[in-house]
Amino acid sequence: MNHFLTQSIDIAMNKDYLDRLYAVYPVIPSSARCLDDAAVCNIEKYYNQKNSNLLIKELLRLELFPFKDSFVSFFRRYPKSIDLNTRTVNRIASILYGMDFDTIIEKSTVPKETNRQMGPMFKNWISKNSIICIKVYNELDEFLKSNDTAILNSSDNSMMLFAKDYLGYHRNKGIDFIARIKNINNDNIKYIVGEAKFLTDYGGHQNLQLEDAMLTLTSSYNKNVIPISILDGVCYIQGNNKMYKKLLEYQDNYIMSALLLGQFINYIEVL
Repeated sequence: MNHFLTQSIDIAMNKDYLDRLYAVYPVIPSSARCLDDAAVCNIEKYYNQKNSNLLIKELLRLELFPFKDSFVSFFRRYPKSIDLNTRTVNRIASILYGMDFDTIIEKSTVPKETNRQMGPMFKNWISKNSIICIKVYNELDEFLKSNDTAILNSSDNSMMLFAKDYLGYHRNKGIDFIARIKNINNDNIKYIVGEAKFLTDYGGHQNLQLEDAMLTLTSSYNKNVIPISILDGVCYIQGNNKMYKKLLEYQDNYIMSALLLGQFINYIEVL
């Protein structure tokens, strides 16, 4: 097993892992989603009138429908279907009328799930440069003009285009981490390319996130590129679970917690 994966598991299982990880992913409870007064008035009017079509249409304008239903997304993407599917409208409306008006508003303003807000946190942490003491460039042009050991921390699209143009990257998705490492013993340049994931639980979407990180890790690159997976969360809990088994499948690759990035960069500088 690669040393950095071993060390990540040890930190997660035996150290103050979550206390330290909070610096990378400072989870802050979200405030409720906002609804404008006109929307609330219209929802209340159509609810009281039992005007099912207009009630559903108004609720579909909101970011969050008040309950989960597999047919709602079709209505959202093809509004005309609301007027064509009377029985489905009546079925969904009956659930709405079974809720009081205040409950409908409450369910429509539930805060966003925490794990959907994780995206920018890793890059914000990188920009603070609190654990990785090297230069961080937020603009691609500035990064290209320099030749020192540095991190490119720009938009997902900008980093993806750089990786495609200079590093042999072929996937059509953004990259979370790119570092240029100049060896301290010579002028050799290496690049570190990584994807960062905070896996908050087992199953479903989170398993797919882990699979996605493995694809970035095992994609083909130019010879001077070192791919890594920057993983944190429940994947490091040892046991008979799918995530830990997946890590074991790739245990000889560079998989590590974000907490070890500074150490890893120092390692690559003298490699």
